[in-house]
Amino acid sequence: MNANVIAVAIVASLALSAPAFAAPSDQSPAALRAKGLAQNNAAALQTADADNFTTKDIIVDRDGTEHVRMDRSYRGLQVIGGDVVVHSRNGQFKKASLTLKTKDRPALTPAIDADRAVVEAGAAFKGQINDIGSQGLVIYARGAKPVLAYEVRVRGVSATQGEADMRTFVDANNGKVLDSWNIIHTAAATGVGQTLFLGDVSITTDSISGGYQLVDPTRGGGNTRDGVGKTIDRVYNTAKVMTDADNNWGNNTESLVASEATDAHFGVAATWDFYKNNFGRNGIYNDGVGVKSIVNVTFSGQGGPSGGNAAWYGAPYKFMAYGLGNSTWYPVVSLDVAGHEMTHGVTEATAGLSYSGDAGGLNESASDIMGTMVEYYANNAADPGDYLIGEKIYRSNPDGKKALRYMFRPGDADAGKSYNCYPAAGFAGVDPHYSSGPGNHFYYLLAEGAVSPAGFAYTPSQLVCNGDTGVTGIGRDAAQKIWYRALTVYMTSSTTYPQARTATLNAATDLYGSGSAQYNAVARAWSAVSVN
Repeated sequence: MNANVIAVAIVASLALSAPAFAAPSDQSPAALRAKGLAQNNAAALQTADADNFTTKDIIVDRDGTEHVRMDRSYRGLQVIGGDVVVHSRNGQFKKASLTLKTKDRPALTPAIDADRAVVEAGAAFKGQINDIGSQGLVIYARGAKPVLAYEVRVRGVSATQGEADMRTFVDANNGKVLDSWNIIHTAAATGVGQTLFLGDVSITTDSISGGYQLVDPTRGGGNTRDGVGKTIDRVYNTAKVMTDADNNWGNNTESLVASEATDAHFGVAATWDFYKNNFGRNGIYNDGVGVKSIVNVTFSGQGGPSGGNAAWYGAPYKFMAYGLGNSTWYPVVSLDVAGHEMTHGVTEATAGLSYSGDAGGLNESASDIMGTMVEYYANNAADPGDYLIGEKIYRSNPDGKKALRYMFRPGDADAGKSYNCYPAAGFAGVDPHYSSGPGNHFYYLLAEGAVSPAGFAYTPSQLVCNGDTGVTGIGRDAAQKIWYRALTVYMTSSTTYPQARTATLNAATDLYGSGSAQYNAVARAWSAVSVN
């Protein structure tokens, strides 16, 4: 894309809308086959007598192999961590992907009531609570043994995570908090018209009476709105779509909100095109529906509102928010941040990786990986592809660091908070932005090998955890195909790093064959970050 030419594509408001895509039906042939196979292969799915399965997603390969993702319930209660993918071909069961390791189910009579569970969840939340309430009983099956639990929703401002909408699970027998994660997935960074970061670029808008609006009819009606500097909780459902008289947006500076708005609008379009052209995915939820983006907002925090963040707000909200910046950050609308945040939505719609433990790190890593690949895909001269996350948004880089995160040596970007290598005990209680390190590191080695990136002077031995300096890359195209297939076909909500190794090996086998150079490279790259 020529960064020196303003060529704004105008799409009339009467243009045909994107086709509608129905959610997977439990009565579709593939779903019915998968349910029958699940019933006939109960042992492989750790199925109890009263388990029931509901179809979430269906992927059909060119050779007819079907991958049907299903959520599980037991006697009407959702089984958290019980999701499964049934893989079959020609009606024959091949295997299942799941994390659940037992068909044991707990008794369904709670020893404590919902009010007690709410109290315990509130006590465990460190920060300001704005709203709290029980969502009812569930089976929590992410631990060693499934237990009866209450799910409690806590909304407020966390002392450690900022704005929070927490899913908290409380043991219904003893009141112990079993797990908790924030469904607002943030990254402390974010970033067309005359943009702040990308020069002058083409964007798709919608013509209206008297001018134009930042709506993209060619990508499901995705639109960009102005949060007018308010906190996101005040404007997420009232922010207005931005309009312009001459369809020339911004001035490449912060003096016009339209500058940062066009960065965000372009970033969403680039991410949509990346997923569609590489993987055939039609929007975040693969339903042809675009997303809402709100720029120029602040986020609630313990020290007061801050503009130094960006976030994807998952279902039922389904929108992107971009901070207006602060003394450290420019408006958080950079291209890799847009790709990062939207990938949180793709992960939510597919594997559903929970935001805690190993799964939380893999969730963040998936966003860093695909956000980076979006940056390479866009191929913008003002922001060329690299393995740095959020490098464009610093006003002045603290401590000489070049970006929020380095994928090749994660710990070097944040004074060792991020993990370069996977610890033997796995991750528990670690911020997903830091436990994402081994996944990012693995992907860099898989795509590029143990080679120092431009602008750095690492030796091969500094880029691996196990001394294997001969790790060679298979290129970004093969690497991203393997990661996407693993995420959408094999990973489940509680996937651990060792299970992610298996998932990517399965993906490499599907795409390139068992024992292929790509398969072997996947295994070698995981070992190089201590995932064995």
